[in-house]
Amino acid sequence: MTDLSTTYLGLNLRNPLVASASPLSKKIDRAKKLEEAGISAIVMYSLFEEQIIHESLELDHYLNRGSNSFAEALSYLPDGGMYGISPEKYLNHVAGLKKALTIPVIGSLNGVSKGGWTDYARRIEEAGADALELNVYYIPTDVNTTSGNIEDMQVDLVAEVKSAIKIPLAVKISPFVTSIPNFTKRLVEAGADGLVLFNRFYQPDFDLDEMEILHSLDLSTSSELRLPLRWISILHGKLNVDFALTSGVHTYTDVLKAMMAGAKVAMMASNLLQFGEDAISPTIAYLEAWMKEREYESIKQMQGSMSQRSVREPEAFERANYMKVLNNYRSLP
Repeated sequence: MTDLSTTYLGLNLRNPLVASASPLSKKIDRAKKLEEAGISAIVMYSLFEEQIIHESLELDHYLNRGSNSFAEALSYLPDGGMYGISPEKYLNHVAGLKKALTIPVIGSLNGVSKGGWTDYARRIEEAGADALELNVYYIPTDVNTTSGNIEDMQVDLVAEVKSAIKIPLAVKISPFVTSIPNFTKRLVEAGADGLVLFNRFYQPDFDLDEMEILHSLDLSTSSELRLPLRWISILHGKLNVDFALTSGVHTYTDVLKAMMAGAKVAMMASNLLQFGEDAISPTIAYLEAWMKEREYESIKQMQGSMSQRSVREPEAFERANYMKVLNNYRSLP
């Protein structure tokens, strides 16, 4: 019998398909349907640092109505209502999911700065989360902020959050880093048990008729798999950490590629948002059929089999292959 099981962050999972952070985890009945369809774990939607700060400032505002400083500070932050859920409700929802599901529930924090809000990492643990994913989503806009400043800030944040919890910690990072190998090494040294490659940035667009900024988020496609696939392949075996591949996981072949690169799990969101839990069972069935046909006994057997250290042509992941591809390209007649 083909063994689809894997481990991630010390958690034993029945297969490598994990539901990544998305609105699908906001309703318990929907999360139960994902579990029944075969998903092996669920990462909750993120609790944002801004939500926690906003709630704290709002409380101070009402306790100190005469203070202009708090009223002014409130205006600097997004309206708390735009997120649709308070930090306390988030914690209650963690507990609710844990009570309703038998699969692991991974909490999610999205933030960039150190501070008292990291106490919520501990509170998410106390609510019952099996692990925590920290999404360090940051877009620098100050020309005086250096890459070193940003990386130091994020490494310090990981160390502080790790010190606050006992459950495993995964860090979801951006691909926009000068030296991904060195940065990920520093994150692991700071305490990261897992690395999630990569988060997807919101990209604004322009409405030329209304002359306004368009606020929309495009769902991923399988073509986006290549970027995390490359970097997990390069980093596999070089760091003592569990890798999760996210962005571009839509089909069973995407899951297979993620495993062969060296990931422990493949995280899916866009496909689930489009097709719901109906996308899960066929993906797992095709995954198992492919493995049986090629006589793979387990997922663990293939993990890392196509990583840079395992393939016959390791330079395929480096600059030499870039030149080879360009030189071999032929345009249409």
